[in-house]
Amino acid sequence: MAMRIMVTGAKGQLGTDLMNELKKQGLTGIGVDVEEMDITDAQACRRVISQANADAVIHCAAYTAVDAAEDHVELCRKINSDGTRNVALACREAGIKLMYISTDYVFDGQGTRPWEPDDERAPLNVYGLTKYEGELAIEELLDDYFIVRIAWVFGVAGNNFIKTMLRLGKERGAVSVVDDQVGSPTYTYDLARLLVDMVQTDKFGCYHATNEGLCSWYEFAKEIFRQAGMDEVKVTPVSSLEFAAKAKRPENSRMSKEKLIANGFALLPPWQDALARFLIAINNQQV
Repeated sequence: MAMRIMVTGAKGQLGTDLMNELKKQGLTGIGVDVEEMDITDAQACRRVISQANADAVIHCAAYTAVDAAEDHVELCRKINSDGTRNVALACREAGIKLMYISTDYVFDGQGTRPWEPDDERAPLNVYGLTKYEGELAIEELLDDYFIVRIAWVFGVAGNNFIKTMLRLGKERGAVSVVDDQVGSPTYTYDLARLLVDMVQTDKFGCYHATNEGLCSWYEFAKEIFRQAGMDEVKVTPVSSLEFAAKAKRPENSRMSKEKLIANGFALLPPWQDALARFLIAINNQQV
């Protein structure tokens, strides 16, 4: 019988692609968003998860407004930390496995070597701290879990860096982008396939999952405009210090994917290839 998999945050960038991928693989996807299950309500989590009769939960629901989180600490914690604890407790009670989608922001972003899944966590901002607290709750409460840290995510559903760059490029003809933060842009379409493959196994533990290849946000922006045929847009590199943001971002978001390889999972395609497919997808959407 096909697995039944619940997805929290099912209307978000990743949640949307997960629901599509589950359908594609012939699995039953049970999508819930805040209307169907408020993760800050422990009783609601227990009720909805037990009634769903699911085999696993992929927990994407989160407070992701990184700068706003600095001003809304309690709300961010209620969703990312307490909410994740509620989902974990409900999964434990139902005897099902949980996959928690976490972030590179649990690290301090120092140095230049890729972060390993078991490296020490030392978040720089409120968002990262609350996602770290969510990880701790899962590690404390569950034996059978996946923690998958992702970074620099973009998808057709929702807002992201690429859509912002395309909009600003058209409106202003020039953008300034930070050049001292390095990571791997990650397409939710590719990520969803890996996560659905992974959740069907018992290869539990903590993983990192991003598209292959590295760039700075500046280099990413340059490639976006190149592939979109908008070479006339002027892209100026700036330092993080010049680009004032409320929340401090990690400079090093290089993520080691050795554990994926060791457990037989296929690496995601290069980010440039993912970008090309994403641009086609959003153009088709607009037609």
